[in-house]
Amino acid sequence: MTVVLVPFHLDTRLPRFESPVPTDLTVDPELPDGTPWERMAALYENVAATVAETQRPMVVSGDCTTSMGVVAGLQRAGVEPSIVWFDAHGDVQTPETSTSGYLGGMPLRQIVGGADRTVAEHIGLRPVPESDVVLVDARDLDPPEVEYLSGAAVRHVPIDALPIPDGPTYLHIDVDVVDERDLPGLLFPVAAGPRLPEVAAAVRSVLAAGNVVAIGLACTWKPGAGAEKLIAGLAAELA
Repeated sequence: MTVVLVPFHLDTRLPRFESPVPTDLTVDPELPDGTPWERMAALYENVAATVAETQRPMVVSGDCTTSMGVVAGLQRAGVEPSIVWFDAHGDVQTPETSTSGYLGGMPLRQIVGGADRTVAEHIGLRPVPESDVVLVDARDLDPPEVEYLSGAAVRHVPIDALPIPDGPTYLHIDVDVVDERDLPGLLFPVAAGPRLPEVAAAVRSVLAAGNVVAIGLACTWKPGAGAEKLIAGLAAELA
């Protein structure tokens, strides 16, 4: 795979981004003035353009919203992917349901056609059908997310009951899916989750199907915590 670094958390550049794997390309444009969504739209236009021209990209970034650019880039290349989304959180909030207003809690909802459409419209992201999405081990859900998932076609599953999609697949891994005991320094740690070897085994099962066309690795940790060293083995395996 070609490893693409996007050293941003939302619309903020991370000057000390600690990648767990050597990278081949870096997407690091100057962002325009504007709202955070407008700035991210400019960033993810660059991500989409890079992904569309790159065979089997692995995109390493500081949060999950980068996935919008990855999926849009695959669509530009003529690929309509299913999604396997490893995350301790649901990422299916909207501006109306989120009490914190944290934009990083909304990307999966945007990918399936909901929430704020600023980025999606700017980069030409077409909604992925809910039935083509598998949400793995999202265990820290706010009530609006529980309500949404209860009526959505998104398959919300524990890590030990992971269905493998047929056809081209975008594999997205937010590292906070790993239990905080195995990965210190996470921005939003969640207890009672799968241990790192269990996550690695589940990821391998997706890769073994031979359908993964792109990978997103959201490195949602604090600088200096050393988490990149602990995840380096899995990251190297992915790359």
